[in-house]
Amino acid sequence: MFNKFHSLADRQLSGAMLTRQEAHAVLESTDDQLLDVVAAAARLRRTYFSNTVKVNYLVNLKSGLCPEDCTYCSQRLGSAAQILKYTWLKPEAVLEQAETGIAAGASRVCLVASGKGPADRDVERVATMVDGLKEAHPHVEVCACLGILKQGQAERLKACGVDAYNHNLNTSESKYKDICTTHEFSDRVRTVEAAKGAGLSPCSGLIVGMGESNDELIDAVFALRDLGSDSIPVNFLMPFDGTPLEGTWLLNPAQCVRILALVRFACPAAELRMAGGREMHLRSLQPLALNIANSLFLGDYLTSEGQPGQDDLAMIADAGFTVLGQQPSAVGSPSLHDAGGAAGSQPAIRRRGAGTQLAPNA
Repeated sequence: MFNKFHSLADRQLSGAMLTRQEAHAVLESTDDQLLDVVAAAARLRRTYFSNTVKVNYLVNLKSGLCPEDCTYCSQRLGSAAQILKYTWLKPEAVLEQAETGIAAGASRVCLVASGKGPADRDVERVATMVDGLKEAHPHVEVCACLGILKQGQAERLKACGVDAYNHNLNTSESKYKDICTTHEFSDRVRTVEAAKGAGLSPCSGLIVGMGESNDELIDAVFALRDLGSDSIPVNFLMPFDGTPLEGTWLLNPAQCVRILALVRFACPAAELRMAGGREMHLRSLQPLALNIANSLFLGDYLTSEGQPGQDDLAMIADAGFTVLGQQPSAVGSPSLHDAGGAAGSQPAIRRRGAGTQLAPNA
């Protein structure tokens, strides 16, 4: 039986470039077609990344206190979100935080600092942190995310051992003025190009659920394709109270899966990361989405908590995937919940509902 999404996967595997019409077909697929979309995108995912999941770990070097007015951000100028606010962490604190993620299987540590962009002294501060991290864990990748870079800063980061630089495009050029007025879309493009030119692996992605149209979403994804982003984090809007986008709930789990599939079809060989907001928007479809995305952040994000790291690792294993850099589990081996201490390691005896005086669980 002809399946247009598997035919699309065939064309992508033969080197074809996703067209706008095909992109619309993915985004506008019906619920009845959702598993066909996933199965076709999964062929691309497994061709380039087998059954591995790359685990990334965020360290928020300084939180809040940002002079930019990005409407989606809890750290923005004028934000009333009740987030943690602090200035630069000490290098030893950064190493301690990073080692938590590394011990859980992270092969990349992402060092993030709020602000429009770093001063040269901030780049040197980060260089000291990277020196300590690389000395203790030479095989761990380091990705820096410090904002808009000035001349020479990408080269300095590369020289000190940084492997990748993250600077998300976030949305399309036509939509950008609706979400930020203190810098321009072109500033972000230039920073990604500067990082790439300095030999840093370009990491750039999206925030979806901000009211963008399908055409604007496609424009953003195609812009990432044109930039040659090696790693594409897809964030799902977390509408913090106290920000201009508070109360904005425009996504559902199936549409989030379609968005991830769009990115996979457009950029088949890119590391595709389901990033911030996946827990609240993908919800129970997170394991299904691993058949499209090959990367995630472990545990917490910059200003919000994620699901427990052990639950992330259990989800990866239970879905039949292996953390990149770790030995595959034997077929039929016990799940992570059997290791002891995790929720669900023993059946819970019913104490409510029929035969009791307590209300049932329904």
